[in-house]
Amino acid sequence: AGAKPLAGSESETITEGLDGLRDRVAEYVDLGAKFAKWRAVIRISAEVPTGYAIHTNAHALARYAKICQEGGLVPIVEPEVLMDGDHDLNMCQQVTEETLNSVFGELYAQEVALEGMILKPNMVISGLDAKNRADFDEVADETVNTLLRCVPAAVPGIMFLSGGQSEIDATMHLNVMNVKYRNLPWKLSYSYGRALQASALKAWLGETANIVSAQDALMSRASLNSAACAGEYQPEIT
Repeated sequence: AGAKPLAGSESETITEGLDGLRDRVAEYVDLGAKFAKWRAVIRISAEVPTGYAIHTNAHALARYAKICQEGGLVPIVEPEVLMDGDHDLNMCQQVTEETLNSVFGELYAQEVALEGMILKPNMVISGLDAKNRADFDEVADETVNTLLRCVPAAVPGIMFLSGGQSEIDATMHLNVMNVKYRNLPWKLSYSYGRALQASALKAWLGETANIVSAQDALMSRASLNSAACAGEYQPEIT
């Protein structure tokens, strides 16, 4: 699977790879896999996203999820509204809400068992080049409020992507959500890439002698993010 140019759109993409997925799922299950992940990318600019791109990606996410569940895998459903751009928090909120509503509409239509999936969304956050970037509390509030409007309580867990945030910002945002919102219907946790690995990669530098230091850095970031899942992250220890 991978993002390819979307027919009919000059700048948007669709994640392809549904052909043959049932057989690949069977192979992965035989190898011991329990989860799979499918990422759909939604970009924000003056011209995009279009409803067409949101709908086609949502449909593909739901098809993938259904095939995974039929084959015995838990699907991680990842609709990512990118941080790239100068859009403000409000624009990200609008696009994220439209995207999540489309995704869950398709999941319902294709009879995906919501209890047997994980959602991996972006946080509602200002664009990387925005003039006035929202603070931690604003991001936490808009993200949780958007999820409450769009994500059914049957979904057991929401594992945020970091999407270009720094390690500290990603951990802080997660922590603030778990401090301020204690009685949500789903668990708020993390599935970070860069925001979990950046320190480890910096410590490692591709050198065998640095492996232990890199492992220590990774364990440190994982511990801090795990604390944020409980609303117990202490920023001064970073």
